[in-house]
Amino acid sequence: MLAGIAERSSAIEECYEFMLAYAAQGLPSDAGSPSGGRLRDFLGRAVESLGGLAESCATAVSDAGFERPERYRAFFSVLDRDARDSLAAIEMVLAQPAISSQLIDNLNASIHLRALLTDLFLVAEVFKTQRSFAQQATAETSARAADEPPRPTV
Repeated sequence: MLAGIAERSSAIEECYEFMLAYAAQGLPSDAGSPSGGRLRDFLGRAVESLGGLAESCATAVSDAGFERPERYRAFFSVLDRDARDSLAAIEMVLAQPAISSQLIDNLNASIHLRALLTDLFLVAEVFKTQRSFAQQATAETSARAADEPPRPTV
């Protein structure tokens, strides 16, 4: 589950990075340029990645057995809202017959997209921290078990 979330996050982040480069090109349209064709591909992958993102994160928290999962619910509501808002903006851009560098520059500046990226960075760090603590706890448990004398069986 965490790998799937990482893949979704990567697709969204890669799209944003590509859009930064596209915006700097000063193109009047995506038609006729190699990067223009790629732009729609990146945006399409971002759209696919946004659907159900918050639900996937909530499931990962539950499946991983995080302590006090209720503390994550409110944030996942924020993530869901930011994902839906970003999705609406990206889909509006994709509906255009021509996507200029200026249009992408405005999408990049969208507070919705920036909030989503920040949400994803926060979630990634939380999952990384949880995974690190889980690995540490497993190692400590294994070390204690190795130090215990064998228990008699009855």
